[in-house]
Amino acid sequence: MSKAFGRISRRALESPLTITHHGHDSLVLMSHAEYQRLKSRDREVLALGDFTDEDRAAIAAARAPAEATQYDDEFRHS
Repeated sequence: MSKAFGRISRRALESPLTITHHGHDSLVLMSHAEYQRLKSRDREVLALGDFTDEDRAAIAAARAPAEATQYDDEFRHS
């Protein structure tokens, strides 16, 4: 088993491996670096009360950049 683990772990260092159980995806084995990269993308959910009046005013005043108009038709068809 240790030889198989070594081979599998080396492959997981290159790219994540999906492990199945009874034909269904069950686990993913990946490098610690890839896990940290994905984990760093986690987002924090905030409630309106978490923002100051200044934050809310800045959000209300924000405008999309002109180049964002290229996505307007996607918005209209949703």
